[in-house]
Parts: sequence; structure tokens; C-alpha cells
Amino acid sequence: MLKVFNTLTRQKEVFKSINPNVVNMYVCGPTVYNYIHIGNARSAIAFDTIRRYFEYKGYKVNYVSNFTDVDDKLIKAAKELNITVPEVADRFIEAFKEDTSAINIEPATVNPRATENIPEIIDFIKVLIEKGFAYESVGDVYYRARHFEHYGELSDQNIDELEVGASEHTDPAELEKKEDPIDFALWKAAKPEEISWESPWGAGRPGWHIECSVMSTKYLGDTIDIHGGGQDLEFPHHENEIAQTEAKTGQKFANYWLHNGFVTVGDANEKMSKSLGNFVTVHDIIKTVAPEVLRFFMATTQYRRPIQYTEANLADAANNLKRLETAYNNLNYRLKDAEAGNDPKVDQEVRQIQANFVDAMDDDFNAQNGIAQVYELAKLGNIYAENQRVDQGTIKMILEQLQAMVNVFGIVLKSEELKDDHIEALIQERLDARKNKDFARSDEIREQLKAQGIILEDTPQGTRWRREE
Repeated sequence: MLKVFNTLTRQKEVFKSINPNVVNMYVCGPTVYNYIHIGNARSAIAFDTIRRYFEYKGYKVNYVSNFTDVDDKLIKAAKELNITVPEVADRFIEAFKEDTSAINIEPATVNPRATENIPEIIDFIKVLIEKGFAYESVGDVYYRARHFEHYGELSDQNIDELEVGASEHTDPAELEKKEDPIDFALWKAAKPEEISWESPWGAGRPGWHIECSVMSTKYLGDTIDIHGGGQDLEFPHHENEIAQTEAKTGQKFANYWLHNGFVTVGDANEKMSKSLGNFVTVHDIIKTVAPEVLRFFMATTQYRRPIQYTEANLADAANNLKRLETAYNNLNYRLKDAEAGNDPKVDQEVRQIQANFVDAMDDDFNAQNGIAQVYELAKLGNIYAENQRVDQGTIKMILEQLQAMVNVFGIVLKSEELKDDHIEALIQERLDARKNKDFARSDEIREQLKAQGIILEDTPQGTRWRREE
């Protein structure tokens, strides 16, 4: 029975989708003014892993993730690059797609852009004004946060304390436009020469929060199963989404709110962010680190836990992934001489490991416990592959389960294609030398191959070789 931790109720709850065997999920996407850093990638990987586990369990997942393609950051980037805001957005949306494809993130069912939904945003705001939840002020439109009785519940904050904080951190000119310091912008009046759209309140552009409410309800309906994003979005972004959406529809916005933990760096475990200048982009890191290693590193930590980004932790991930690849290749190698049939005892062990994997992942997508079961399956496969006689059906069963489990974490195991005639000839020469007790020549060939990046493994079934990575 799958349980998820709901940020709104701050407890684990049994997951039940609105429609049987279908999950409607909205995950806040990037503001596309730069390359994504691995903190952004953590959220994309976390929710892609969650999506994949739902699919592993047989659900159809409607996955919507937006692009914020107009805001102050894009306007600033456009000026610095001397191009238009749409050109900035197009450039970094394409970069986002390339980087997320490299780390094997499944494309969203829909990737809507804010600028593609301006009419819907304007209509949404009109309804909020008509219902008394919003008001126009000098070309801006603000939401009356205090009018929404549940404001602050998601982030567990007191509305009076929020008022004090807003008063201290809001620009005095903006405060003069607001009825209340905690009110937030739905529509922003355009400054001279800024990108803008015509509206009933004058030329302007949407506020940040309104776009997700509009696109979620447009593509998934008034009430969705899951809304996700990083912990930093709990307040104000998701808090504001709930307020404006439920005020407009009169319905519960999302049944479950899921938030992933941060990526931290350094001994102080400081949160990685562009504003702190301590970030590493995916675009840069995958030039030196295999994309599948970065993916494995992030996907195998439970999504709510922080991830400490260090070279040592990346190296551990690379070693663990190599263990799985070696087991996969050992099993594929034994298929060559496997006999027809199945080993009932080993088959039962495989089924038990698979059941343990489901139990682990059903506990709020506990990736650490889940991957531990994958390691158990790999260990079982390695031991079985050492047997003098192996059964083809059992080998295939282990391989299929191993691949299915690691696919939840976005990893594809591939069988090595080792067909180099020259290497095979040298290996045969080495075997002949060993039979003739010419150990000097045997060692010489091993060293010769090692110098070429070829690693030999002597097994009871013969000598295998692989290329060193």
C-alpha cells in the first residue's frame, strides 16, 4: 500500500488517485533564464523517479511541468545578452531539454509556457476580482491573501507574522499600492520598453504564482492528485497557488503536496542556489561526470532528504552503479551456456526481493531502501552466475527484474559488446601460455591488455574481459 508524505497535513497518507490507475501530477518547472544547476536537477530527478515508480506499479501518469518564460530574471538576462525575452526563453528551454535528456528524465506529458497562456491568465484574474479576492491598483492586480481563510496552512505560518515580514521586506512604493503587506501580485504593470500584453488593467505581464494555477487547472482539472516542487516553493509560491486556485474554483486544489529536499555543498552543508553563487550547472558537470552517474547519485536518495554534493559521494555512486553493471554483464555472459528451465528456489528469492523493493518504495518512495534491494538482487545474480550449471529462465528472470528496478531510478543497464578479434586472440594465447606453465608470457599479455584499458576476469566458466572506464 503506497503512502506519501503530504506537506499540507505533515504526515504520511495512503495514496489514492482520483481516477483509478491514473495519476495527475503537476510539478513546478524552471524559470528559463540560465542553465539549470544540479539543485534544479534534483527536483526534476526526484519527481521523474516518483513518476517512474507510479508507472512501475501500472499507473498512467499525466505529468505537467511548466516553463516560466517571462519574469524579472528573463527581462534582465535579455538586456545583458542584447536579445529579446522570447529568445532568452527559447535558448534555455532548448538547453533544459538537452540537459534533462542527458540524465534520462522522461519528457513531460505537457510543458506549457506562461506566455502561451496569457488569455487564460487574464480570465482567471477577472474571476478573482469578481469574487472579491483581487483588486486593481495603478495597473497592478493584487490578491487579498487575508481573504483566504486557509492562507499559511501549507507552510505552517502565522498570517500576522507574515504581515510583519512582508512589511519589512517589501519596497515602499509597492506597499503603497497594496491594501495589505501580505497581498501578492497577480498582474504587473509594464515598465517602459518591457515585454507586455494588453489587459483590462493596462499593458503588463502575469505575476509568477498565477501561471501555475492557470496551467494546472487547464491541463489537469480543478483538483489534481499531486502537486510537487522543491522545499523552497512551499512559501510563497505554493501557498499562493492554493489561495488563488481554491478561491477561483471553490474546489480542493491538490490532494497531496510533495516537496523534495535541497542539494547542499561544502562542509557547512549550504543550500545550492544561483543567488548564493555556489551552484554547478548540469550543462557543465556532465562534461566531466557521466550523466548516468549524476542521475544515479541523486535518484537513490529519498526525495525529501537533502543531498550533499561532494566528489566523494559522486565517486561512491559511480562505484555502486558499476557493481550493478558488472552483475548485469555477468548474468548476460552466463546466458551463453545456460540450460533450458528454471531454478524454483532462486526464482522464489527473486520474487521476495522484488516484493521487498515494492515495500520500500511504497513507503513514501524510500529510494535508499529500494536501491538496497536492487543490490541484493545483483548479489544474488552474481552468486548464481558462479554455479557450474545455470538455468536460462532464472537468468532471464533476474535480468528482467534487475532492469525493471533500476529503471525506476532512471538507469538503463546495457550488455557490453565485446567482439574485438585481436583481444580474443591475445586472451587465447594467454590461456595457452598458462596451460604450458609459461606464466611470464601469461602475465605479459595481461599487462599488455591492461595498458590498452582491457581488464581480464578469470572465472570458473572462463576468462572474461571488459574495457576500463
